[in-house]
Formats: sequence, C-alpha cells, structure tokens
Amino acid sequence: MLRRTLVNLTALLSLGMGNVHAAASVGQPAPDFSLKDASGKTVKLSDFKGKHVVLEWTNPGCPFVRKHYDSGNMPATQKESTTKGVVWLAINSTETESADYLEPKKLVAWMTERKSAPSAVLMDEEGTVGKAYGARTTPHMYIVNPQGQLIYAGGIDSIPSARAADIAKATNYVKAGLNEALAGKSLTAATTQPYGCTIKYKG
Repeated sequence: MLRRTLVNLTALLSLGMGNVHAAASVGQPAPDFSLKDASGKTVKLSDFKGKHVVLEWTNPGCPFVRKHYDSGNMPATQKESTTKGVVWLAINSTETESADYLEPKKLVAWMTERKSAPSAVLMDEEGTVGKAYGARTTPHMYIVNPQGQLIYAGGIDSIPSARAADIAKATNYVKAGLNEALAGKSLTAATTQPYGCTIKYKG
C-alpha cells in the first residue's frame, strides 16, 4: 500500500512538473482557447485581440475566493477594469465530480448575488485551459495584452490570507498591473506568487 502511494505521489509530482514546464509564461504569447460560457455560447480568447484581457480562475467553494467576492473586492476590481475597456473572463476549471463544482446557472447566480461583473463566466470542466496556463489556485490571475501576449501571472494581491480584513492593507496586483499596462508602462510586478485553494482538476 505504501509503495503504491509513493508511486502515485511520484506520478503526481512528475505530472505537476510537466505542467509547470508546459504552462504559459509571462512575455510569451498567451495560449488561445475556446470555451463555452455559462449560457452555452462559445468564447475565444482571440476574439478579444486588441484589448487587455484578465483571466480569473475561480471556485465559489474556496474560502480565498469567497474572501474576495463576499467583501466586494473582486466585483469592484472587475467593474473598475471593464469600465476601462478591459475584458474580464472568469474561468472555472473545477471538475464535475468535485463537491465544489457548481453547474453554470448556479455559478452565475452565486456571482450575481455578489454583484460580480465579469465580461463572461467560462466553464473548463475538462481542465484543458487551466492546465495550458498552469493555473494552480483559485484565485489565480493573468493579464493578456492587446497583442495577445501574457504580461501578468500570479495572485490577485500581496497578502496570501483568507481574511477579508487584509484586503485594505494589500497591493492589488491586478489593478496595479492593468493601470500600468493601460498607461503603456511595463509592469512593476509581472509575476507574483498565486495563493488560494488547489484547483480540483479532472483526473
């Protein structure tokens, strides 16, 4: 039993390392993708070429995600961004067998209750897009520039906790990065450490 566990653990570690090497990296083209939104409409990243795009990996079952939604921080960051012409795509890569999985209508209802304002909510139950980006946690945040290049990958802010009280003291990396990018500047923090719950990938 112990031997089997060790073999499985080694396989998981190898898989994890493989994903790290294969994942998108800042300064490189962001992998294009096509996913269904919560209403069943197909959305492609390449449809938004010419605009800044934020990718937010989400899972309402995660206390770190709830911290940023229940406090109003994530909805406020979404609204501030989309008001400036930024496209915000919330992506759920939670597999359907996970206790955290919410079907599209329930996921949208949860976000609507919190006055969330993403441009679209995308379903990635197979985990294909999440793995292509190397998304590890919820939330895990990315910014793509108008040329389709990945310019930010990491956490939403600088304090890795589930306490809403920490939000006011933290640097919101997504907000700061977008402000710099929209002003034509290089990002001060282009890569940061993501924090949150491990994404419940299929398989």
